[in-house]
Order: sequence, then C-alpha cells, then structure tokens
Amino acid sequence: MSAPALDLAYQETADSDDLQRAEREIARKYMGRVPWEMVAWGLGNFAFWLALWPLTFLEVVPLWAGFLLATVSITISYLPSHEAQHSIIAPNGSSLRWLNQLVGHVSTIHLVLPYRIAWITHRQHHLHTNDPEIDPDYGNKGDTWWQSAWNAFQARQPGADSAYKMAMRTTDDPNVNRAVVEGVLLNTGFYAILTGLAWSGYAIEAALLWWLPRHIALTYIQLFLSWAPHYPMVDRGRYRDTRAWRSPVGTILSMGMEYHVIHHLYPRIPLTETGPAYRELRPLLVKRGCRIDGL
Repeated sequence: MSAPALDLAYQETADSDDLQRAEREIARKYMGRVPWEMVAWGLGNFAFWLALWPLTFLEVVPLWAGFLLATVSITISYLPSHEAQHSIIAPNGSSLRWLNQLVGHVSTIHLVLPYRIAWITHRQHHLHTNDPEIDPDYGNKGDTWWQSAWNAFQARQPGADSAYKMAMRTTDDPNVNRAVVEGVLLNTGFYAILTGLAWSGYAIEAALLWWLPRHIALTYIQLFLSWAPHYPMVDRGRYRDTRAWRSPVGTILSMGMEYHVIHHLYPRIPLTETGPAYRELRPLLVKRGCRIDGL
C-alpha cells in the first residue's frame, strides 16, 4: 500500500475512533438511573388488568369497555419487561436486582410471555439482527404491515415452527431448560383458566378480557417493536440493522420505537430517554450512515 493510501486509512480510523468516543460520551449521560416509571408501569398495569375481571363480572365496567381496556393493558405490557431484559432497572449485583426480575416476570403474565423466554430470544435478536437463519424476529418480515401481521399470526398457530422456537433450540443460554418449563407452565395455566371460565359460563368474558386482547396485542407489538424499526429487514451491521423513522401514528402509539436505533446501539439507555439521546446523537448517526427515515 502506498504512503498516501496508508495516511488515508490511518485518518479514517482516527476519525472513526473520535466518533465512537463522542457517541459514548453522549450515550453515558442517558444511562444509569433507575426508570421508576417503568417499574410502576409494569406492576401497576398488571394489577389494573387483574382488577378488570371483578369489575366486569360485577358490571361496574361494561364488557365492551373491559375489552378495550384489557387490549390496551396487554398491548403495553411488554415494554417494562423489555427494560428488565436489558437489566436497565437494576444490573446483576445491585441491591435492586430483585425488583428488575420482579418487573420482568410480572409485567408480561397477561401477555402469556415468560420472562426468561423473552430474555433469551431478545438476546438472540440483538446478536443476529436481520439474519434470516437465526434472528427470532425475522419471521415478522413483510413488504407491507399487513403482510407482516399475517406472517406473525401464522407463526402463532399450533404446530407452527416459528423463528422463536428455533431460537430456543439453538441458544447456548444455560437457563434455556428452565425457560421452557416456565413457558409450559404459563401456557398451561392460560388455557386452563380460559377453559375453567368457559365451563363456568364466562366464555365471552374470557375471550374479551384475555384471549382476543392478547392476540391483538401480540400483533401490535410485533408490528411496532419488530417489523417497523427494522423494515425492510435486509441490512446487517451495528449502524444499519435498524433505523430511526417517523411513525404515521406518532411516538406514543408506536411505543417509542421511532428511536429504536438508539436502543440497538446502546441497549442500557431507558426507553423514555431514547428520544432525547437520539436528538443529541443524530449528527453523529448521520456521519455513521445510519438509516434515518424522515425523523
């Protein structure tokens, strides 16, 4: 290699190192605090959903309203668990580690998504984003949102060999067997409760307070947490496998996923801080060649 070429390669490496240091300095400002709002959200939301059952049975809340409220509750249940999966509430060794795990386990009970399974598959997603062979979220790929929703719905059918099952079979996580047992117990409990309610004359209530809201929630979560931030699920690499994007339904209804690029770059930044972190990091992300679609 000629001397000018060596000088250019050295300069590009130095520039990249400077960008990395600048990124990390900014990102560190948004890490480290306990997101108490997510703790309250995760535990309070589950308690709210539990309260809907007696309120609906006693006709304090009309069934149609209970259905709408249950759908919202189950749809927003994943995000606090997601914070726990990344140990954002409290890392290993912290005195609040028990709280991190409590939020992780409790917040997705009504989504019927065991914490350890979510944790293992989500780790696989971060390690292998957009890999058609290994990424558990790749099954949500679609040219349009309705194709993605249909693919996700088909993957939930009995006997379907979904990417999530593949991820559980191929992971080297030492907790995989425990996660499978917890998954069997939670799903068995789910269907046993639905069966018991139907047998007792509450089949409609069971369907509208849990079964149907869960399916709506899973589709919504898969669209906004998986498909939209990674669309078209082709690019690989730290700065290309996800994107910042302007959602047609806004930040709140898209559950903060407009700034998902920040989460993949710095997973320890709390969800509520990804927007401010993105706005400060944006000039550096542009230099890195990140996908910024209208945001």
